[in-house]
Amino acid sequence: MKWNSAKIFWIGIVLLVIPGLAHAYLLMPFPGSQDLNAITVCYYLEKVVMPLRLIGLLFIVWYLFKYYAKNAFRQKIVKASVFVLCVGSFYITDYMYKAETMFKETEKPGFANGLSNRVPLNYLVIGVVNNGVAKAYPLIYLGYHHKVQDEVGNKPVLVTYCTICRTGRVYSPMVDGVRQNFRLVGARHYNAIIEDESTKTWWYQATGNAAVGKLKGKQLTELPYEQLTLSSWLQKHPETLILQPDKLYTTDYADLKNYDRVQAIDKDSTLKNKDSLIRKSWVIGVIINGQAKAYNWRHMHIKRVLNDEVNHIPLLIGIEKDSLSYHAWNTLVKGKALHFKLDTNGMLTDDETASVWDWDGLCIAGPQKGERLTKVQAYQEYWHSWKHFHPKTTFWKGENVTEQTAFLDMLL
Repeated sequence: MKWNSAKIFWIGIVLLVIPGLAHAYLLMPFPGSQDLNAITVCYYLEKVVMPLRLIGLLFIVWYLFKYYAKNAFRQKIVKASVFVLCVGSFYITDYMYKAETMFKETEKPGFANGLSNRVPLNYLVIGVVNNGVAKAYPLIYLGYHHKVQDEVGNKPVLVTYCTICRTGRVYSPMVDGVRQNFRLVGARHYNAIIEDESTKTWWYQATGNAAVGKLKGKQLTELPYEQLTLSSWLQKHPETLILQPDKLYTTDYADLKNYDRVQAIDKDSTLKNKDSLIRKSWVIGVIINGQAKAYNWRHMHIKRVLNDEVNHIPLLIGIEKDSLSYHAWNTLVKGKALHFKLDTNGMLTDDETASVWDWDGLCIAGPQKGERLTKVQAYQEYWHSWKHFHPKTTFWKGENVTEQTAFLDMLL
């Protein structure tokens, strides 16, 4: 048998397998894959994987018809075994490590009111309000599905959550006036990538930014939401509808048990100083007029209430008694910045008038009664993700110390 004939077979095998494996590696959080700046490579690689496979298959079929019979028995066994392994690789790349099959979206989201709800009250939820209608999406379900495409108050919403960067976002699925259906593509830089149906553009979940494709550079419209316990959400919105678990994915939901309770740093027995800043440290992030700032969750958990200023805007960051529900408000009221503390009953009180405020930012007693603080969109996120997508962020590590990320990089 001539060497050129064997070359035909092996070229076919390479075209059949390597592009698919490379694509799967780059789009899933394998060691080293997420640190590469390869989203454009991934995007175009996905488009050529199938054509390259077909070309590879033609090479192999050509070889089988023309040369395979001339092989010695041992050579036949080797090539047949290699081909079987190729078939196995399809299972790996097109099913086992394909995001949209690993994390399926519930097709018919089911909701219940507070009376018929089956979701535990201490579960964290993403809460959305529109046109007087409130809905709550439990993180333990949303974390598996990654996204729920729904409507709130007759307004289409795309509710998303990425567990590998630990952050939720709610977007309008309307792109250039057209409601889009989105599919989960995979992950880049440890953040979920979604693709719209019409233009096949890829969007980062954590920012809503179009990273590659026809609409590159555009931004999904972000919609306001809150992350808090279902119990806290029900106190604010007793008539809310609550996403119920899909029975098809009971086992998948169980894999996220305690996801919203225990930090990675607490599970690391090798780390003696639990105040160390690590990649998966939780932070609360805000963006005020283009300026990003992050707050160390562990220190905020102890302090609970922090008066701050970001880009000349007075800000209040607060964590409720349940240690899970967090908020951010602009504290400017009637042209004057208020400063807050907790009273003996755990209620928010301002220093200026001693008025009492609830955890929805409403003043319920005192001279300011009836006034309401303006909510500021805040996010809970892993430090490595927040820092990557907001490289110029400042950081509050505790005790009123703000550090620039250049210094923090030396600590990590």
